Amino acid sequence: MASRTTPQLHDPERLKLSQWIGLIVAIVVFAIPLAAQYSGMPFPGLSEPGHRIFAVFLLAIVLWVSEAIPLHATATVIILAEILFISDKSLLALPEGYDPTPYKAFFAALANPILMLFLGGFFLADGAAKYDLDRNLAGVLLKPFGRSPRRIMLGLMLITAVFSMFMSNTATTATMMMVVLPVIQKLPSGDRMRVGLALCIPVAANVGGIGTPIGTPPNAIALGALAKAGYTVGFLDWMIMAVPFVLVILGVAWILLFTLFPSREKAIELSIESRFVRTWSAKVFYVTAAATIVLWLTEKLHGMTSSVVGFVPVVVLLSTRVFTTKDLQSIQWHVLWLVAGGIALGVGVGSSGLDEWLIGLVSWESLPSAILLAVLSLVALVFSTFISNSATANLLVPIGISLALSPAIDLSPVLAGVFIALGASLAMALPVSTPPNAIAVSTGIVQTKHMALVGILVGGAGWVLFVLVAPWLWALLGVLPT
Repeated sequence: MASRTTPQLHDPERLKLSQWIGLIVAIVVFAIPLAAQYSGMPFPGLSEPGHRIFAVFLLAIVLWVSEAIPLHATATVIILAEILFISDKSLLALPEGYDPTPYKAFFAALANPILMLFLGGFFLADGAAKYDLDRNLAGVLLKPFGRSPRRIMLGLMLITAVFSMFMSNTATTATMMMVVLPVIQKLPSGDRMRVGLALCIPVAANVGGIGTPIGTPPNAIALGALAKAGYTVGFLDWMIMAVPFVLVILGVAWILLFTLFPSREKAIELSIESRFVRTWSAKVFYVTAAATIVLWLTEKLHGMTSSVVGFVPVVVLLSTRVFTTKDLQSIQWHVLWLVAGGIALGVGVGSSGLDEWLIGLVSWESLPSAILLAVLSLVALVFSTFISNSATANLLVPIGISLALSPAIDLSPVLAGVFIALGASLAMALPVSTPPNAIAVSTGIVQTKHMALVGILVGGAGWVLFVLVAPWLWALLGVLPT
């Protein structure tokens, strides 16, 4: 009889004091709307289901900010709470005349088409890492930029940004840090360009993620909420909207970085070898990745949506056994669950009337649409500086789109959703703002004060650029659905 292997068991990490405080505050704020409703002192104008979802909404805010439980765990709490509170399977009696949302609609968030788009992106990103495609391409693409420190920095930023459009920002930063650290080591210890080179990677990764729907979770969250509202933004349309701004912001960041962190060296010798894997599995992956990207860019020609195209590499790579069970287990499922939680929260906020009640607390109609867009994106930028950009988008996107759909507001829902997503992605001033920032600080080369200065200037410049230029440029290009 075969011996049975005992699995290694690990106790979960103990909560920090700040997490305990967050957990307590979450319970308190969750109880406030419920206590108001059932004590006979409800919030004026808010329905009973609205009170219940308001409790869930406040709970999500505190849990996402404090990370008392993992971000993806908060997403599952939201889905279950909505099913138990306001669905047709609610454990609590619903008022007469209220049309409950089918419980399947909340579970459906876990298989939303936007998640399939993101899943395809994860397969491409993990495959690139598995076959070392990202590092090999970086070596090939960096050679034309020569030996000048400034040009090498420009090459690193452009390559990082392009990779970040199709891979996770975290994976891109980790890969490119392996490329840049040997370059940094060739510089004298006191050369300020060492900081500039280490800092240019997370900046480029954060900015590059804006460029495609799969570049960063806030993009997917905005697309999911817009799709629910009846607005579809194609893969290429998003790129037409975002990539020009990505290039301009990268240019500003490049000039800023080599100005703040100049090098005393006139040339740096690069020795980056590129050895592409040539196995049958690697070739299948190369062809599949190239075909997927082409299909995304030609969506209007063949008629398949970007989500359907995103599922193609999943099917091909699994069917050809290029991706094994072990590879499948390494996919970032927690990110998909986090996005699903935001989609489900938007469903609950909309169906309960909470969005209309929250919007009614402020006289938004007195503000011009341009000011509204500026405020929405600025709030997203500030929030995302201190908490996860995904959590920020999950909280703000449903509110922003509902505000734009209000009859009293003259604002495009697409602009509202996209601006919140972009504002969240422009936050890069602190190590906690994004995983790429944390990776850069962990090298010991970048100090927080350097990151804060560059992050505020680059994020602020990007915000100003979007607010002043984006609406009329996108209207001129005809990429805003109506």
